[in-house]
Amino acid sequence: MDISKILDKESIPEINTLSPLTLAFLGDSVYEMFIRTKILSQGNRPANELHKIAVGYVKAKAQATAAHGIMDNLTDEEIEIYKRGRNTNIHTVPKNADMADYRHATALETLIGYLYLKGNKERLLEILNLAFDTLS
Repeated sequence: MDISKILDKESIPEINTLSPLTLAFLGDSVYEMFIRTKILSQGNRPANELHKIAVGYVKAKAQATAAHGIMDNLTDEEIEIYKRGRNTNIHTVPKNADMADYRHATALETLIGYLYLKGNKERLLEILNLAFDTLS
């Protein structure tokens, strides 16, 4: 795979044709990369400690809390994308999460995936930092 094609707009399907779960699939990895980077910026630690800290930010309950914390800062378009993610038909829920938290976590990931594919790095980072600050 040519790494330079990752953000090549020509290779990405039209954003509005992607399902909320597809956007959440991408948003999950963007969110986790952001969280891991933020944790590393706080200083060097053993890998197992870094993992435990990261899990505290990326588990469904934490993502749901972060989602509630950013709601007042979302545009109408972002709220619409968030709601699409929240209301999507989820077939399985991890055993350590309840359905409500998982729906809000999926909604947050959907929004992050959407913003990432739109290429608005400034807004994406603003939302990610708001989410992180909500949990810190």
